[in-house]
Amino acid sequence: MTNARKALSYATAGILFGGAATFALQVPGVAQEEAPQNTEQAVTQAMPPSGAPMSFADLAERLQPAVVNISTSQQVEIQRMPFGRGSPLDELFRRFRGDPPTQDDDGGDEPETREATSLGSGFVISPDGYIVTNNHVVTNQNGTDPVDSVTVTLTDEREYEAEIIGRDPLTDLALLKVQAEGLPYVRFGNSESVRVGDWVVAIGNPFGLGGSVTAGIVSALHRNISPNPYDRYIQTDASINRGNSGGPMFDLQGNVIGINTAIFSPTGGNVGIGFAVPASQAKPVIEQLRTIGRVRRGYLGVSIQNVDDALAASFGLDEDVGEIVANVEPGGPADEAGIQRGDIILSVDGQAVTDDNNLSTIVAGSGIGRTVPVELLRNGERVRLNATLAERPTQEELAAAARGESRDLNNRSDDDNEARAPTLGITLTELTPQIRRQLRLDDDIQGVVVAEASANSDAASKGIGRGSVIVEINRQATRTPAEAAAIVERAREAGRDAVALYVKRPTDAQPVYIGVEMSAPEED
Repeated sequence: MTNARKALSYATAGILFGGAATFALQVPGVAQEEAPQNTEQAVTQAMPPSGAPMSFADLAERLQPAVVNISTSQQVEIQRMPFGRGSPLDELFRRFRGDPPTQDDDGGDEPETREATSLGSGFVISPDGYIVTNNHVVTNQNGTDPVDSVTVTLTDEREYEAEIIGRDPLTDLALLKVQAEGLPYVRFGNSESVRVGDWVVAIGNPFGLGGSVTAGIVSALHRNISPNPYDRYIQTDASINRGNSGGPMFDLQGNVIGINTAIFSPTGGNVGIGFAVPASQAKPVIEQLRTIGRVRRGYLGVSIQNVDDALAASFGLDEDVGEIVANVEPGGPADEAGIQRGDIILSVDGQAVTDDNNLSTIVAGSGIGRTVPVELLRNGERVRLNATLAERPTQEELAAAARGESRDLNNRSDDDNEARAPTLGITLTELTPQIRRQLRLDDDIQGVVVAEASANSDAASKGIGRGSVIVEINRQATRTPAEAAAIVERAREAGRDAVALYVKRPTDAQPVYIGVEMSAPEED
């Protein structure tokens, strides 16, 4: 299975009153149920006309109130010119003139910053102010951190400061929330029923021109336009430009069938090739962002590649089907299931691996902790195995693993999320998917992990050591090392001599309550 990869620039916001910014393409997905919505405030739907519509005016009039303009601001570092203020040559001239050094003027070597603003689009999906947009619209120029502030403007010119509820770089989606009630909103439709040639309407904020309406047709489906395995874009010739990012693509019934995300543009302007994240992929992502603030995906623990014509011929296949396993993560779900390098995976959980429904997409939506059948081809024979899916690690963890820097209890660094609880004599670290697999923990075990324990501590004497998972402290759930350490410190300040840990030690089948005495805090 071969997919053309093309360089793309995001249909995203430009710097306000300045040059348009481009973003590296990232992306996607899972599957979900549509949340119940207030039908009284929902945008009314209309039966689609037969043949080409005479006008989109009625449709646009109904839908425009639910589409919003998004403006963001962030502080960006000003790059110093080679001979500018603070440069070595500038300092030389200052000393020659008898002027004080630059750092005396500005209080140090702090980098100079300026405020940068950008624009994008979004749409309201509930009357109480949940708004969908693209991740890159609300992400800093470094590509990872959120912007400093987000402002949402409605068609009636009302403005709201928006909170970023969650972001998902893999699908390039984000969910915002404004404090408002009774807002007009739109619903997600069924993008799986969309066909090439169907009419679509896009509404957005291109170049800051809010409320712009364009129309076109669906040019292609399931487009893969980057190395991201989750790409399943809808391609359209409806005019999409910078600033349309995050805006909705509607069918003629007024349902959102896609989120405008990217354009192919050799010149930076619209050339009739735009891409939208399908609604079927966006709905489960948005629902997870709304409920837990992040997206959890199934994980098999393999590196895969397409089976092209040459590989198909070398394996004796009549056609290029499935995806070939290039590498298997040691100790991962695939390894434990018996999947081997060189296997060709044909289906997972009864779903065939195809160009339109690749392995990554199937596994992502198959459910963490589920045991699913995997059908594969090995040495010309069909083999059926069962694999229990884990949770997909973060992009940072996957990148570290690819560099041979996998972060588990045996290989930690100063960058890891850790905290000391000195009165207990333990060091706590985050329970990452990798550590969960290393400790073989069930998905229902949540908490923080003991990375180190002092040999003379009461915790160590009671079997609480490296690999123990602290679920609660004094009946309070622990989700981060800092949170756990703070609970212990509050207990010490309240004059308590001990804390009650609900902890799963490596030898325990289930967590148990253990009282642990606190010692005097260590002196600095």
